[in-house]
Amino acid sequence: MEYLAIIAFAITTCVTPGPNNAMIMASGLNYGIRKSVPHYLGICLGFPAMVVAVGLGISQLFDRFPVLHVLLKLLGVAYLSYLAYKIATAPVTGSNETHGKPFTFVQAAAFQWVNPKAWVLAIGATVTYTVLGEAYTSQVLLIALIFLVFGAPCIMLWLWFGASLKSILQKPEYVKIFNLSMATLLMLSLIPVFLDLFEQFTN
Repeated sequence: MEYLAIIAFAITTCVTPGPNNAMIMASGLNYGIRKSVPHYLGICLGFPAMVVAVGLGISQLFDRFPVLHVLLKLLGVAYLSYLAYKIATAPVTGSNETHGKPFTFVQAAAFQWVNPKAWVLAIGATVTYTVLGEAYTSQVLLIALIFLVFGAPCIMLWLWFGASLKSILQKPEYVKIFNLSMATLLMLSLIPVFLDLFEQFTN
């Protein structure tokens, strides 16, 4: 397992724009950091739990049909490459404020199961960065732990941005540089996967 690649993947996907980050930033803008803590914790703990559930739930399919693991890895790489492209070319827009009450912990954790990006990332991470074998469960748990450890500060960054740095985020040149950097990092995190796939198809 390529630990640095997984860490890079977790940081990139957690720090780039998505439903979770947009909502936590809006919560920071409207309610401040303190009132948004339950929402923040719901994301930080809810998504790793989803990774474990998804990863272990599909492991039996991989045991019965190993080729499925390769096919899903190909699909995961293709989508994540597309995601990098979308990040790099994303239009620069200002943030919108929301109204109402901030998410509770349970609401934020449950939101992961209806969040398209969360589904793609949970499946993509488990099929892209795991290797079939006796240690598969440990690999899934490690991926979930990496998302918890390295994802939490990234999500907090968006909450902090929402509460304190709205004016900076609205400057197009800063946002564009940020998006290009994240897209590049995402593609770099896929290099070990490309090499693994190349090895499988050339042997």
